Amino acid sequence: MSAASNISLELLTRPGCHLCEDARATVSKVAGEFGLGFDEVNIEEHPELEKQHSVEIPVLKINGRVHDFWQINPKRLSKALAKLSA
Repeated sequence: MSAASNISLELLTRPGCHLCEDARATVSKVAGEFGLGFDEVNIEEHPELEKQHSVEIPVLKINGRVHDFWQINPKRLSKALAKLSA
């Protein structure tokens, strides 16, 4: 089993959010470079997540921990994934 298979990515979004669209494209591209997928979660369907992250959307979590919010930095994400994949 590769190190990458132990990495989980979760993108918290909400419908109609232009920053979420940008984040989705960034995460998809960078995760794809590492052979990873990601789960997208609509916070409007999860009251606890909406309460916790409503003003930070989009939020990217790596292995359950917040990595970035509002704007996903592709270089920072790539570095984090490279480190976790090593």
